[in-house]
Amino acid sequence: MNKVILMGRLTRDVEMRQTPNGVSLARFTIAVNRRFAGKDGQQQADFLNCVAWRQTGEFISRYFRKGSMIAVVGSLQSRSWDGQDGKRQYATEVQVDEAYFTGSRSETGTNGGSYGGNQGGYNQSAPQNNAPSAPDFGDDFNMDGFSDLDGSEDDLPF
Repeated sequence: MNKVILMGRLTRDVEMRQTPNGVSLARFTIAVNRRFAGKDGQQQADFLNCVAWRQTGEFISRYFRKGSMIAVVGSLQSRSWDGQDGKRQYATEVQVDEAYFTGSRSETGTNGGSYGGNQGGYNQSAPQNNAPSAPDFGDDFNMDGFSDLDGSEDDLPF
């Protein structure tokens, strides 16, 4: 299984490109704090290169800036090529499938809201849906089949 879940801050603004076929591609780097401080007591971070394609990349480019908190879900991918000097070059990147807001609006530098009906994030496979997330059934909605609690929390099983 190859699954990566990361949360960190963008180290620079997102670099947006298009392939010759017109497919959107976003490249960015996030700084992810390590779980424990180093021997000198300083917090250490890993700087991870990320790539997001199509609508996911467009979403990240539109709503995130340098310093924004972001959570990403994806997979690790390694690639290699021959450099201009003839030496073999290697890169390992996170291929981002999903991206989420993680900080407050002021921390993320965004104008808030959500994209694609995904409550604060974007998932490449999520259908585009502009319908409200919770339907309004009105005051006459019948709750048959549901038991009414008497308001006492002492009877709850947890």
